[in-house]
Amino acid sequence: MTRSTALTLATPLTLGDLTLRNRLVATAHAIAAVADGAPTDADASYWRRLARGGAGMVITGGTAVAPESTLPQRYLTEAWRPEIKDAVRRRAETITDGGAVAIAQLVHLGRETLGAGTYYPPVSAAAVRSPREATAPHPLSTDEVRRVVDAFRVSAANSVRAGFHGVELHAGHGYLLAQFLSRVNNTRDDEYGDRIALLAQVIDAIRTEIGRLPIGVRVSVEPGDNSGLGLDDLTELLPRLHEASPFTYANVTTGARNTYVPGMATTSPPLLESVARLRTAVAVPLLISQGFRSVADIERALCSGADLVGMARPFMADPDFARKVIAGDERSVRPCTGCNEGCRTFEPTGSCSVNPELGPPGTASRPAVPLLLTRRGSRTGSVAVLGAGPAGMECAMALARTGAEVFVYDRAREAGGQARLAALAAHRSGWQKLVAYQRDQLADLGVRVRLGTSVTSAELAEYAQLVLATGAEEMVVPVPGELRTLTSTFFLDQYDDIVPRAPRVAVLDDGFGWWQGISAVESALAAGAREVTVITPGTGFATGLSPENRTQLMNRLTGAPLRIAVMNTVTATTAGELRLRNVMDGHETTLAADILVTVGERRPRRPDFTAADGQTVRAIGDCVVPRRIAHALAEGRAAAEAVAANPP
Repeated sequence: MTRSTALTLATPLTLGDLTLRNRLVATAHAIAAVADGAPTDADASYWRRLARGGAGMVITGGTAVAPESTLPQRYLTEAWRPEIKDAVRRRAETITDGGAVAIAQLVHLGRETLGAGTYYPPVSAAAVRSPREATAPHPLSTDEVRRVVDAFRVSAANSVRAGFHGVELHAGHGYLLAQFLSRVNNTRDDEYGDRIALLAQVIDAIRTEIGRLPIGVRVSVEPGDNSGLGLDDLTELLPRLHEASPFTYANVTTGARNTYVPGMATTSPPLLESVARLRTAVAVPLLISQGFRSVADIERALCSGADLVGMARPFMADPDFARKVIAGDERSVRPCTGCNEGCRTFEPTGSCSVNPELGPPGTASRPAVPLLLTRRGSRTGSVAVLGAGPAGMECAMALARTGAEVFVYDRAREAGGQARLAALAAHRSGWQKLVAYQRDQLADLGVRVRLGTSVTSAELAEYAQLVLATGAEEMVVPVPGELRTLTSTFFLDQYDDIVPRAPRVAVLDDGFGWWQGISAVESALAAGAREVTVITPGTGFATGLSPENRTQLMNRLTGAPLRIAVMNTVTATTAGELRLRNVMDGHETTLAADILVTVGERRPRRPDFTAADGQTVRAIGDCVVPRRIAHALAEGRAAAEAVAANPP
């Protein structure tokens, strides 16, 4: 089934007795701004800002229906507790006041513990161990399953009484309802051996409480033979479920825990090619989710049969995503890069690496303090930003929006700094979206950017204020010997030319397990390396990544000619060989290689000049201390605010 392009993302949709103002949905997610199981004021502020950005429907996630699905930190909303109704009501009101339909997604984790040390035993349809857990769950008895049904009923009733327009049942990503739907995990011989029985009973029980209000069902196409929930399974189960217990809409996505939040290596929506098939199997409004970023992909999904298109992280990156794209201003959308950093660490709450306005509770933005190098009075004049990387461009953008006259200089011929370099690596092109966004914003704001330019001290003296965003430089790791040795920075810029002539690549990682070494590995393999060996003094490979990024990386590397030597370092080289030493017992071995790539310490790089009389100079980003892109963007924004607060 295809549709006319007259159906656009701005077309309203009737959902039961409700009308959505457009076809864009903020799908279930949460920032963990929850204390003792109850949403906080910071939670309400987050949803208020998102709803005002124009989404047609907002689905709140992280809402558990039973004590056995809580975590020790208690940052999931505990929907079964009536005493938190006022906190839940604040959440619902902030969404509805913003003009969006408010839906509460309800979940029982079942055998999935999210890696936390839970207080209660994991449970499931049968004693089938999750590939993400160390032990098999307790198989629920028939009576215990019926108590699960009642838990969903109570939680749905509490959510609607608090002001939500309806609920969504999370039957995807390997959680409990999905475990009962799975032909692999559901090996029962009682009434719940019928894979749809539990979900059907949950729908029926909730109907007795909320009447005609929407009940959505979220399911996921899960990877691997051990999931038992492929696309064929879902196209069989959804029609049967709807016939037995009608629901209002189907939300179809992909993945299980640690794969359902895809990283940068996923460059297009995984279900885009399956929309037409799903449309024929589903008789209710169809919400397609996962990996949507561009208007072109959204419109293609709608034209292929989807009624709604869902996203989560793009709304964290830019809560005005819906308003901007409906207005035809996609160019001004701050892009989600798929980095899976701030949004997946919850330290202390969820954030977004590319959105400096999303800060922890009690703050209006991500905390940041530029380094004040000199303050010598006040002069009339413009502002120069040295460095066109993420920090410098963010600073210049924010300054230009205040009306300041801004000039940006960079000795490199291309803007982007470390983000541009990172985007050259295999499977890391998402950073190019941020570079392009910042570059386009500078052009639209009329900021004069001079690339390939080394500005002199005399020229800098003409500016009233300077902001240094000159980044950092990777140090050479001294390894004696004859083998060609390159820094990871040089290698990532040239790997397509290097690897064909040196197909056996060794990477000496620094032990912190971050992307610089990982990207060297993946880029070498992408360029056709015959063999790649990682040597690290650390205890593992890719240990610095979030669980999602690490799981997806390992899936990509499965079957690759990759060897990993942990707790080792390189002491010397000869032509075609490395000498390795174990850092624990000193045992030495040798390894054949054509080239050695080293991950070295990055040190701040600042220009050598003396500030002019009356000139204020600040430093931001890696030229203060090399860190993550989140720090660079936050300090860029903070520097602009500092300059604007003390105008010349």
